[in-house]
Amino acid sequence: MKSPFPWFGGKRKIASEIWAAMGDVDNYVEPFAGSLAVLLERPAWHDGTIETVNDRDQYLANFWRALSRAPDDVARWADWPVNEADLFARHLWLVNEGVRQMIAGMDANPDWYDAKIAGWWLWGICQWIGGGWCSGRGPWSVQDGQLVHLGNAGQGVKRQLVHLGDAGQGVNRKLVHLGDAGRGVNRQLVHLGDAGRGVDLIPHNDALYEYMRQLAARLRNVRVCCGDWSRVVTRGALNYGATVGVFFDPPYSDAAERDPDIYSVDSLDIAHDVREWCLANGDNPRYRIVLAGYEAEHAAAMPEAWRMVVWKANGGHANKGDGSNLNRHKERLWLSPHCLRPVPTLFE
Repeated sequence: MKSPFPWFGGKRKIASEIWAAMGDVDNYVEPFAGSLAVLLERPAWHDGTIETVNDRDQYLANFWRALSRAPDDVARWADWPVNEADLFARHLWLVNEGVRQMIAGMDANPDWYDAKIAGWWLWGICQWIGGGWCSGRGPWSVQDGQLVHLGNAGQGVKRQLVHLGDAGQGVNRKLVHLGDAGRGVNRQLVHLGDAGRGVDLIPHNDALYEYMRQLAARLRNVRVCCGDWSRVVTRGALNYGATVGVFFDPPYSDAAERDPDIYSVDSLDIAHDVREWCLANGDNPRYRIVLAGYEAEHAAAMPEAWRMVVWKANGGHANKGDGSNLNRHKERLWLSPHCLRPVPTLFE
């Protein structure tokens, strides 16, 4: 299945290679969940499989929790036309009131979720251009309770716009009347039925509702955690099952020379700590570990027993830079010694 929202650094393109290396493991853990692109591409799983995903980003954790428990409610709040004014207003609400509700709820109750926050967050991230959605960073900032643009002298949506004609009259300009005897919006309209329900006719978007239900069914038994990555890779968490698959896709480090404000919860040094965990646990015969990153981040530190996979990304951070698109050629996967190896073909 495809993730319902875009995500910088998503690994959907290389997911099949990751699952080929892990196989149908008994216990799967993803400490940096993001868009769940890899989990949703899992080709098969058996009864009794445990799957655990985690992300420090409360918006993400709330979304996946809400979706798995109330897909129709999430769809209802996400089903809205593209509108710039609504985008800014909802962003302001999410980074203020939404955060307060999540801190109070998620920190106190492991089963807490809010479908409205989840739906608005999903709707917004699908409209937002670039990084910084709900991060408190990026081009927009909250100042004195107002959402303002950091460019345009901080005027935000109130900035002076270049006028496109009509002698500066804007919406007050005289328009050619198109009929209805001058009655305008007071004219008698033909009723279209639906017993007067108008825009409240349900369902609004059958495809969206069905898609959310399918995602919820897939996530029915997935454990969604919200906290530090190390909490889900303790010995206790990985104790179950004869085989354990762990996929690490941490925020790329400072060695990647990337924008430090891509994610709402970001770090330039966490990838180093993750690598040290991988090296300390890679020889465990039960573990099949896959670490994602740029070549410059980990190549020099990884032992020969860890197999390296070279691949090319399609977009996201790969499209940043001077237009040469060189980042897409830097992507690597490192596979621990006990990962499965590809079966040689007749011609190999």
